[in-house]
Amino acid sequence: MSASRVWIATNNGAIGGGEVMLMHIAEALRELGRDVTVVAPRHPSDLADAARAKALDVEVLDAHDRVTWMLALRRWDRRHRDGILWCNGLVPAAATAGRRNRIVHLHQYPEGKKRIVARLARVRALLTVVPSQHFAGTVPGSVVLLNWTSAFEPTARRRRPEDPFVVGYLGRLGMDKGVHVLAGAIGELAERMPGRVRLRLAGESRFVDPRSSEVVAEALAGVSSLTDRVGWVRPQDLFDAVDVLVVPSVVAEPFGLVAAEAMSAGVPVIVSDAGGLPEVVGPEHGATVPAGDRGALVDAIAALAQQKSEARTVDQRLRWERMFSPAAGRERVAELMETATRAAGRLGE
Repeated sequence: MSASRVWIATNNGAIGGGEVMLMHIAEALRELGRDVTVVAPRHPSDLADAARAKALDVEVLDAHDRVTWMLALRRWDRRHRDGILWCNGLVPAAATAGRRNRIVHLHQYPEGKKRIVARLARVRALLTVVPSQHFAGTVPGSVVLLNWTSAFEPTARRRRPEDPFVVGYLGRLGMDKGVHVLAGAIGELAERMPGRVRLRLAGESRFVDPRSSEVVAEALAGVSSLTDRVGWVRPQDLFDAVDVLVVPSVVAEPFGLVAAEAMSAGVPVIVSDAGGLPEVVGPEHGATVPAGDRGALVDAIAALAQQKSEARTVDQRLRWERMFSPAAGRERVAELMETATRAAGRLGE
């Protein structure tokens, strides 16, 4: 086995959070001197195009949906491969189940039937990697590779005394993300702080089931006069316009990438205690409230609005540099690859 060769197989050709991490991992491996190739389907071509734009080596397989992608990966893996295959998601891990010299990287909690698929997909894998300690607690034998983000510019927001306190949200507009809880909190804050609070909502209802969309839409309708809906925007554009970012998820999150991004930009962050979110902000560098507890969220936002946040933002930025910056990610990838290479060597003995 070539110790320097790493292939990274994507979960799908579209770009989501897992695919963003794939790009970060591929760049880190390249910077570490590894010979890395991204393996992606022909359709959709978003990931392959993005990888080429970063001058990464890309091998495209003829596939256009999940089934053809899994079949193409299985054929490809059986036909030729040296080095280590990094399966960036459950789909490539399941497609190559039972093969040696693989890293299985799970970005979403395996639930229901996916638990069985995940167990089978991990057979003979060198390592199973997950993005948080909370996640690791649900997948026995896994190791943690914390996600990381690109660096963001320090926020340009400078609030004047007469300006409203702007609460930001970025993500999918579904009940699982706690948007209805946030909307209720904004309504209560408006009563407590008349004329002094606004909600800046970035995101859409794509991939949200109708019932969830209906509940969220009803909750947002109650605070429509206090809400600026900006759709999908660049994270930096949101960070430059808000005084705090809230991540109010009520369902366990594997990590919390947008929270880490806001920390990089120097924006105070409030998260719920759902899944891995508290691990991102840390016990001393951000506010954590019980998931679904509207009153606690109201109190946390109100307290932040009444105090200067410079110390918190400096602490959060330092935490980001230490734990979630590209340099920190590259160091963790180096350690993980050393572990994987040793494991592969033992299996080859």
